[in-house]
Amino acid sequence: MFRHHLTYYELKQYINYKTTNFTTMDNVNVLQLQDVVIRFSGDSGDGMQLTGTLFSDTSALFGNGISTFPDYPAEIRAPQGTVAGVSGFQVHIGSSRVDNPGDYCDVLVAMNPAALIANRKWLKPSATVIIDGDTLTEDNIKKAGFKTLDPIAELELGDYNVVIPDITTMTKEALKDSGMDNKAVVKCKNMFALGIVFWMYNRPDDYAKQYLDSKFAKKNPLVAEANKKVIEAGYNYAANTHQFANNYTVAPAELEKGTYRSINGNTATAWGFCAASEKSGLPLFCGSYPITPATVILEELAKRKDLGVKTVQAEDEIAGICTSIGAAYAGNFAVTTTSGPGISLKSEAMGLAVMAELPLVVVDVQRGGPSTGLPTKTEQSDLQQALYGRNGECPMVVIAASSPSDCFHYAFMAGKIAMEHMTPVMLLTDGFIANGSEPWKIPSMADYPAIVPPIVEGREGEEFMPYLRNEKLARGWAFPGKEGLEHRIGGLEKDRVKGSISHDPKNHQEMVTTRRRKVELVAEELPELEVFGAEHADVLVVGWGGTRGHLHSAVKQLQDEGKSVAHLHFNYIYPLQKGVDEILKRYKRIVVCELNEGQFAGYLRQQFRDVVIESYGKTEGQPFTVIEIKDKVNSML
Repeated sequence: MFRHHLTYYELKQYINYKTTNFTTMDNVNVLQLQDVVIRFSGDSGDGMQLTGTLFSDTSALFGNGISTFPDYPAEIRAPQGTVAGVSGFQVHIGSSRVDNPGDYCDVLVAMNPAALIANRKWLKPSATVIIDGDTLTEDNIKKAGFKTLDPIAELELGDYNVVIPDITTMTKEALKDSGMDNKAVVKCKNMFALGIVFWMYNRPDDYAKQYLDSKFAKKNPLVAEANKKVIEAGYNYAANTHQFANNYTVAPAELEKGTYRSINGNTATAWGFCAASEKSGLPLFCGSYPITPATVILEELAKRKDLGVKTVQAEDEIAGICTSIGAAYAGNFAVTTTSGPGISLKSEAMGLAVMAELPLVVVDVQRGGPSTGLPTKTEQSDLQQALYGRNGECPMVVIAASSPSDCFHYAFMAGKIAMEHMTPVMLLTDGFIANGSEPWKIPSMADYPAIVPPIVEGREGEEFMPYLRNEKLARGWAFPGKEGLEHRIGGLEKDRVKGSISHDPKNHQEMVTTRRRKVELVAEELPELEVFGAEHADVLVVGWGGTRGHLHSAVKQLQDEGKSVAHLHFNYIYPLQKGVDEILKRYKRIVVCELNEGQFAGYLRQQFRDVVIESYGKTEGQPFTVIEIKDKVNSML
């Protein structure tokens, strides 16, 4: 079940009522679908993110598999009614597990002409298009960039099911006695669109209404009641005007038993760190500077004072990581969060953490670059920076999460590796999985391993040697303030045992080698790689990080078509898991698909020089589509 407001009994009643294969209700055919993709789109102030979230959360409550893709405009204040200001939210719901938010949409809700022209390319054949008729004015049409005053004809939408309700007018009519001013009334129009889509896909509106109550009822109950009333108005419009030949239902997915919730990658990352803190017995500290799209991790951790979490919103990126290094020295599980430009600024301090051999997790939620680039768009272009973007010989463990829900697992593992090996770890996510959401089965902490840092207690009668190492080559973690454990720490090279400053050439060589070997030993603890597909196939599709859902879906469809294709996906980037070379040598052709210009492909070529590796990259600020991957593989076959 899901942790939402409907009771289990109410949910079960609703599911039993709605999951017929084909019925007729009020002279409308009710058809059952396996899956559906819906895209909500409008100006950045039209509430499309909230509308999409309410629909996806309602579907998650219903029991569907879901995957979402919030698509924010790159400009903070783009001119209203322009393509640059269009904000979108795509949700893919299914009667089984859903691995990606879908390539093309079955329904497009466009709140203005700019949203229509921006999303025309994402329509499936015979898709339903819902556009607010009140926005089809000459001024809005020209501002959106149309060449004529007939957007429907210009975009060749004659073969689509185009519905043009006057959403703004009907919202005003529904709220004419509300006592709200015109600006506040118009803000409710997104709920009218939500009501229409609720009717189209037989979704209950209980969760959306309860959310509105929880958000507005105490501070502004008038707003809560107005939005609930507009949802009903949109639902009734769809039910009574016969603009839609059918409405649909998507049956609940058969998920493994457990307690589920919808979660996005940033929240999952924050909670994974909380879990690692609990398992280690050490308090969690996060020092960060806000940056898109990583800020939510800091915000989520700031809410967890009840779990002993300490957060500092620093004045800049450098201060953020330096406060975390100080916290690690003081005996905290320390993390810092940022995106690509912030990683550039933190690089010197990351070298300090490597040199001081302190545990630290650095999160990079990747976005389009370089520099400020495309702040709200997704990319995987920070890989080389993660591997090599520091001065000198400066090895760091690099891990990449693959989906919103498994950000929890890899955040936990990043913390475990950092604390047990006394080394910094970089965790790579990206804007796509950080903002996207999916159902997550809440794990039992009993199923997660203990975290045992090499903490040094006071020693009687022994001189403390801070750089004596255990079997993992991790030095002891001595917290300040303990008598007898005083030691030097900092960025200057240390004696290999005593920790005093050393300029001896041979000592430096030994310490450089030891720090590298310490990171390489992490591979001894990593799980075996698993290939999805045959042990030998004509094409092996390789990916890493947040592309997994699209690559898996593409390979599965190709396999269902009888094609000889397999999929290998990486989460541990440095060090790599054992046996990679044996796996790669089994396949006739290998293509690495990634959202950059071939960085991981180049990295693998460096590691395995006798293996021929092809590269397929994309840097459009958008995730792959399944069709793109299939076309590439078919061209190779």
